[in-house]
Amino acid sequence: MTYNNIKLGIAFFVFALFSCSSNKKIIVSEKRSEIDQKVDSIMDLMTLDEKIGQLNQYNGFWDITGPVPKEGHAAKKYDDLRKGLVGSMLNVKGVKDVKALQKIAVEQTRLGIPLLFGFDVIHGYKTISPIPLAEAASWDLQAIQKSAEIAAEEAAAVGINWTFAPMVDISRDARWGRVMEGAGEDPYLGSLIAKARIQGFQGNLSNKNIIACAKHFAGYGFAESGRDYNTVFVSDDVLHNSILPPFKASVDAGVKTFMNSFNDLNGIPATGNSLLQRSILKGNWNFEGFVVSDWGSINEMIPHGYAKDSKHAAEIAINAGSDMDMESYAYIDHLKTLVNENKVDIAKINDAVKRILKVKFELGLFDNPYKYCDEAVEKATVGKSEFHEGVLDIAKKSIVLLKNENQILPLKKSGQKIALIGALADDKTSPLGSWRIGADDNTAISVMEGMKNYPNNELTYAKGADVAIGRIQFMWETKINTTDKSGFDEAIQTAKKADVVVMVLGEHGLQSGEGRSRTDIGLPGVQQDLLEAVYKVNPNIVLVLTNGRPLALPWAAEHIPAIVEGWHLGTQSGNAIAQVLYGDYNPSGKLPMTFPRHVGQLPIYYNHKNTGRPTMNEPEIVFWSHYIDEKNTPLYAFGHGLSYSKFEYSNLKLSSNSFSANETILVQVELKNNSAVEGKEVVQLYIRDMVGSYTRPVKELKGFEMVTLKPYESKVVSFTVDAKMLAFYTANNVWEAESGNFKIFVGGSSDNTLESELIFNK
Repeated sequence: MTYNNIKLGIAFFVFALFSCSSNKKIIVSEKRSEIDQKVDSIMDLMTLDEKIGQLNQYNGFWDITGPVPKEGHAAKKYDDLRKGLVGSMLNVKGVKDVKALQKIAVEQTRLGIPLLFGFDVIHGYKTISPIPLAEAASWDLQAIQKSAEIAAEEAAAVGINWTFAPMVDISRDARWGRVMEGAGEDPYLGSLIAKARIQGFQGNLSNKNIIACAKHFAGYGFAESGRDYNTVFVSDDVLHNSILPPFKASVDAGVKTFMNSFNDLNGIPATGNSLLQRSILKGNWNFEGFVVSDWGSINEMIPHGYAKDSKHAAEIAINAGSDMDMESYAYIDHLKTLVNENKVDIAKINDAVKRILKVKFELGLFDNPYKYCDEAVEKATVGKSEFHEGVLDIAKKSIVLLKNENQILPLKKSGQKIALIGALADDKTSPLGSWRIGADDNTAISVMEGMKNYPNNELTYAKGADVAIGRIQFMWETKINTTDKSGFDEAIQTAKKADVVVMVLGEHGLQSGEGRSRTDIGLPGVQQDLLEAVYKVNPNIVLVLTNGRPLALPWAAEHIPAIVEGWHLGTQSGNAIAQVLYGDYNPSGKLPMTFPRHVGQLPIYYNHKNTGRPTMNEPEIVFWSHYIDEKNTPLYAFGHGLSYSKFEYSNLKLSSNSFSANETILVQVELKNNSAVEGKEVVQLYIRDMVGSYTRPVKELKGFEMVTLKPYESKVVSFTVDAKMLAFYTANNVWEAESGNFKIFVGGSSDNTLESELIFNK
């Protein structure tokens, strides 16, 4: 790397900064110390303006291969870039464009500090994996990590070196559209998935890896009413025991960046929340990376009513520990003045700059700023066949069999007349899901295409009705078809002639995601009417759901014999669904989020607290915690998922019924496959702390094991319980296990378990 604009008088510093050590055996602590020294050397060379520039992130702003902008906003951004006043870019992709911008930063600025290039690589770049909520349904951490590795390698090949993922927000409310982007409602499962995705994205930070970003810090998934960007008010108990664990797991996994969230938390916007960013993240957890704001969230503290103007917002954000400004222009416009007015200590800016430079060093950009800029690699990598094999694997593992009466599934491979009904069955864009902005429309395998790979049945298609109408694009509202039933008759006549009907219904891929909250989480538009109309003429229906959130489907759960949760599964969606429908893949997915009976139950989640009146013995008595028009129980519980195999649990045993802090207990259960079909089962371990300094959930997931059994095979599955497993953030404001009585549960879902009792003594 060369810096043409650095004066000869500082050549010694340049040599010290960028000389590469030949000692490959250097230990991590020494390597970090070496990087810290290099960062300090750069800091000595930087002006205040250049430091502030490192905290400034701009969105892509002009046709990079075209003429240089001469006026307006784009011209200012370009001028700032040439002056070294930009630390990162986002939404720039493709080696040619990335290299052109990196060349300006490296070769035309005074110090030549390389840029970070961020992009929302949420579940793939061009080759799309299932949405993250669907991947969480696999409970397969290795497959989830592999999915992130595929996404990272493909994104890195086009010049991207930073993804704004994983989203590790816990959420209990299916109305919130961004549930599709996370791992569901459970902090334990969410923590393990966060770690797997971070390790998949970052790896060893080779040129096939990109840095990850744990988001949104914190509480975004608890937005009131499930309405995006809405306010959040939670107790210390909920904050520490439900919301923060996946973020702490992200730090432990070595994540390089955090993103703060849009919401206010207990009256303070997260972007300006020093408790979160300075005390907890950078203090208690010793996070060494940097925090980036969400898009414009620094200036959004103004409409929140927490900052009076952009200058005030910049002051609040930097003092609270928000290091990089994404598209608010608050830092670049106001930080220098704030420092000169003694409203911002230069030490706060220095800390933020050091964190950013350190990540750039760790990523290897100072050794080679064009590390991600090889057009030959780009051409050879994007869309590789092995990527398609990988996303097909995780797609199959993500499918959840919700119901299967009378063994209607798997379908016979020959001799059946099958009616395929639903606009989504022939859709090649919707299966890509939301947040796949690097992918091309019309590139997914549709369910129809997947089912045509089984040619020995007579397959007839009828659309029935459109789900969405008009313009369906990422930035625009998706309008739902609520009136047009003109295709119903064709669907009904097709169903009459069929032995079995496969109906593909649900949400369009852009009906979930950011800004796509819903108050009605049933089948959108006229699809429920279509389902009931077809059922009247042929009840032998397999309902395949394609959706980005849990849906409330009480009528279907009661009437339809087979229901398959097919989510938005990405590029290989149709092949994955067809292979499950025909039994070439035995479904093994388990729900990572509760499905309600009715939207009025939300938020609903398995690890809820008991009330003082959880039940009444007399059913006529009204004074207990319930609804008068619906059951308390979910439609499908967390952890639920069937198989073509039949699994049976028995003989739950504990090695002892009591233990102390330095001891462990062995929990064993016998699992049998009582069928002629080999299958895979996720065996789940839950606990309940019967009495605590805070009231405790009725169940908490604390372990799971994926077990494959041959026909009629049995196996003893074991778990080890220790004091750490029983610990929680107590009323003493520390993580600890409190002495007392516990229950142990083991089973195939949160609502179907064997149980035993345990006593713990400190």
